[in-house]
This record gives sequence, C-alpha cells and structure tokens, in this order.
Amino acid sequence: MDAPDVEAVWRIESARIVATLTRFTGDFGLAEDAAQEAVAEALVSWPLAAPASPAGWLMATARRRAIDTIRRRAALQDRYALLAADSIDSAADSAVDADPDRIDDDVLALMFISCHPVLSAEARVALTLRVVGGLSSEEIARAFLVPVPTVQARITRGKKTIAAAGVPFELPPAAERRERLGGVLSVLYVIFTEGSTATSGDRLLRPDVAYEALRLIRTLAALQPDEPEVHGLLALCELTAARFPARTGPDGSPVLLDEQDRRLWDFSAIRRGLAALARASVRGLGPYGLQAAIAAAHASAPSVEATDWDRIVVLYEALGRVAPSPVVELNRAVAVAMASGPEQALAIVDELVAADRLPGSHLVPAVRGELLARLGRRPEARAELELAARLCANQRERSVLLRKAAALS
Repeated sequence: MDAPDVEAVWRIESARIVATLTRFTGDFGLAEDAAQEAVAEALVSWPLAAPASPAGWLMATARRRAIDTIRRRAALQDRYALLAADSIDSAADSAVDADPDRIDDDVLALMFISCHPVLSAEARVALTLRVVGGLSSEEIARAFLVPVPTVQARITRGKKTIAAAGVPFELPPAAERRERLGGVLSVLYVIFTEGSTATSGDRLLRPDVAYEALRLIRTLAALQPDEPEVHGLLALCELTAARFPARTGPDGSPVLLDEQDRRLWDFSAIRRGLAALARASVRGLGPYGLQAAIAAAHASAPSVEATDWDRIVVLYEALGRVAPSPVVELNRAVAVAMASGPEQALAIVDELVAADRLPGSHLVPAVRGELLARLGRRPEARAELELAARLCANQRERSVLLRKAAALS
C-alpha cells in the first residue's frame, strides 16, 4: 500500500476518526493533531506492511497518540486514566466491525464545531476542509491561492479559539442547531462557489474544491434528511456541477452558456439535483432552494433561447424578497434582459451603480457592458467591459471580457 492509498483512506475516514477521538478526549485540537500524527506514521509504515484494516489502524494509532499526549499533561491525569481504561484494541475492533455506510452523529457534531460562530469565516472554511474533508494544508492553500503558512495559521487559531471558548463536542439542541445550520450551509456554499467559479488565478473551475464541497453537502443531507435547505443546497450544487464538463474548452478557456454543448452536461447529476430539489420543495423553497430552482430551469432547457426566462425572473424576484442582495438583483437584471429586453435590465443595473451596491466588483460593469452592446451603444459598452477586465482577478474571465471589448472596436 503506497502513499496515495493512505490519502484515499484518510479522505474517507478522517471525519469519523477525528469525531470519535474528540468525543473520547473532549479536546478538538488534540484529536485533530493525533489523527494527523497517525497519518504521518501510516505514510512510513504502510508501504512496508499494509494493515488488514486501514481505518482501524488509523483509529488505534491516533488513539494511542492521544493517550500519549494526555499522559504528558499532568493536569489531565484523571482524563488519561479514563481513556486508558478503554482498550486500544477494542477501539480498533469497533472501527473494523463498523458498518462502513453508517454515518454517526459525531460527524455532524464535527461539522458544527468546524463552522462554529466564534470562528472567523476564513477559519471556518479552513477547518471544515481540513477536519471534516480531510484535505491537507497544502491542498487548501492551493485551492484558495493563499500561502500554506496562512492556512496553517488559520487552522491553529481556529483550534485555539474553540478551546478558549470552551466549545463542547456535542450536537447543539434542536432549536439552536436549526439556527446554526445556516452557518454550516454558508461555509459549504462558499467552498463550492470558489470551486465552481474561482475568484482569482488562471483557472475558471477548481473541480476538486467544488466536488469536495459537494461530498460534504451530501454527507450533511444524510445526517439532516428533514432540513429542506440542506436539500436545496445539494440540488443547487448538483445542478451547477452538472454543467462543469461543458463550461471550459480543451485549453481551459471559458465556454459561455449560449455556446456550450449541452450533450456534455452530466445528466446523472441533473437527475440527482432535481430529486434533491423535490425534497427541498416539500415545505416551500428557501434561498438555496430558489437558486436550485433557477439552476433547474437552465438544466431542463434544450437551449438558451428555449429557456423559460419569465419563470427565472419570477424566481429571482422571490429570492430577492427572502434573501435580498445586490448580486441577486444583478442576476435578475440578466434574466430580465433575456425575457423582456436589455432596456429594462439596464435600468436595474443603473440603480445598482447609482447606489454603489457592489463597489470594486467586475460583475456590474461586465453585465452593463453586455446590455449596452445589445442596445447598440458600442463605445460605452467597450469602456464598461474594459473596466470589468481591469477589476477581474481571474485570468480566464478577464480574457473573455477583453475579447468581447475588442470585438466592439
């Protein structure tokens, strides 16, 4: 068994191992550190002698590391005695005998800890990917284009903050869980969004990041099957990811929606997304469910021209009422342009400009430039697209904007 096998087992089992250790030790930071030490040991020992049960081996080794650490902490002798009373072998046996398809509430508790309100937004993302997703600091840094030490510092500060705040390892009460679920969904949505449209760098898509978020959302849906918005987010991400194969050309250049070969779309993902949307619709759609319904309208249309733009406008209007934001208004303007023409849409965008609702964003001048071009106001359109290109941090998107601007010369 080689290093990639260690990484594969860790990616699958990390959340369960860290969650179990946290419950046993009562120390989130210690549990995560002990699990990482077990992985480091596996990278050395598994190529020489592959264990019969890799997950059991990691659990037993991490537990042993945790006990060694507690032994060295004089103030925690009582805790060590309690842990030592449990057989290490029984822990390994339980990991071996466990149903591999069973997902414990421990994993859900781990998600709520990683996304706890006491943490900064950056720390929540880093901890969720590291502790629940099993990604390394290097993978997280590469995904978000930040230095590895920055990611490591966020993780370290996050663990210290959790310890200082005395955050218990337990599922919040039902009422509090529903309140905090929005924070968990928000973190997963941020991770997926970065993967589906990278904010910077030389790639439009970061599929590894998006698919990791999608995996975590599926896990959350299995743990919280009665929460409509969990299924709404799952539907949104499945339907969005379904278009990934057609969104870039062979060289990685963006392919706009009206130019995409829809035969390349992942229709299995579309079916999964529509099924999740149906579950989200049982008690009425929330913000993620409404976005998923918009994505479903796109996924169900044979072409841009045949898309039900009137329905999409109505859905954006509903979304603007339950979750108002300038980005929603901008997207509504795009839908209005398709349904009723660019003149009405331009009025919506100009209101955003007048109110300075999205300062520094390339999105407003990009949309405004498209609308001006459709109205035949070519010099103004070119100026807006060039401005959008200057503001855009993603090299692939910038190249598309510059190409559109040049075509208006």
